[in-house]
Amino acid sequence: MKNNQHDIVRSLELHLFFARIMKEHALFLKVGFLPPNADLAREGECFLRQFEQLLSRTISLSNHVVGSSVLHSGEVFTEFTDLAERQTQRLTGTFINNELTDREMRLNGRNKGEELHISHHLLRQVQQLNRDGLNLVNRLIDYKERLLRSVNSCRVFTSNYPLLIEHILREARLYRAYLMHLEGLEDKDWQTLRNSELFWNRIMMEHALFIRGLLDPTEEELIDTADDFAGDYRRLLDASSAANDAVMNSNALQLTQKFRDFKRAGVEGIEACKIRSIILPLLADHVLREANHYIRLLKE
Repeated sequence: MKNNQHDIVRSLELHLFFARIMKEHALFLKVGFLPPNADLAREGECFLRQFEQLLSRTISLSNHVVGSSVLHSGEVFTEFTDLAERQTQRLTGTFINNELTDREMRLNGRNKGEELHISHHLLRQVQQLNRDGLNLVNRLIDYKERLLRSVNSCRVFTSNYPLLIEHILREARLYRAYLMHLEGLEDKDWQTLRNSELFWNRIMMEHALFIRGLLDPTEEELIDTADDFAGDYRRLLDASSAANDAVMNSNALQLTQKFRDFKRAGVEGIEACKIRSIILPLLADHVLREANHYIRLLKE
């Protein structure tokens, strides 16, 4: 990584979002296993702790460095994250370091145009953070790939859909591609993953499919709404090659803002035990944060 202010800020903002996403992936995988796969559950727990450590280091370096727009976007945390973590810890019996969320909420962001001085010490720390993050996400990708092969060959049972494992594998590869690009390394996925609009439209479509499949069958209205969103994103993906970029951006932004509102209502309902589902509170908050992240990308 060059001594470039933009790359340092971008690195920290990337880790604030993705290190949390990855640690939650590890949690969702861990709690989806039954006793015969206790070894895979322990491996998931190990990744959870390591990404918590990476996120902790990122938070320590981010105060007055990362942009206020990122901290206020709802992609790093939401008003629901604290409760979602505490409820999910109680429901799963897996410890979640809730102090990280408290520390993130107390971060001060840097406003656009505000002068920033990057010390050599911070540069070296961020470079090491990127290298450690790259090493860690490479190992997580290997874990997810091994798990997917085992599930697809009926050697392992998990409560997580095979498509969900593919879904979180793609997100890990995107994280890796960004890190490799920041560090000046070649990545075979970079050219295909850099088109963030196509990538995130697919992610949003799959979120709608997962929500539809994890709701209780009696939640017919919510199931229909989730199915409608899945159809809308599928049509957006199908039309992407024919429409111009400005039209696509406008359509994606409007649709994702509506989907974000649906997800927010979902988190509220799940945390208040008013929606019947097998959706963990933290999973509901997780997909809300990803929608907020995509909305920021579309606006910027």
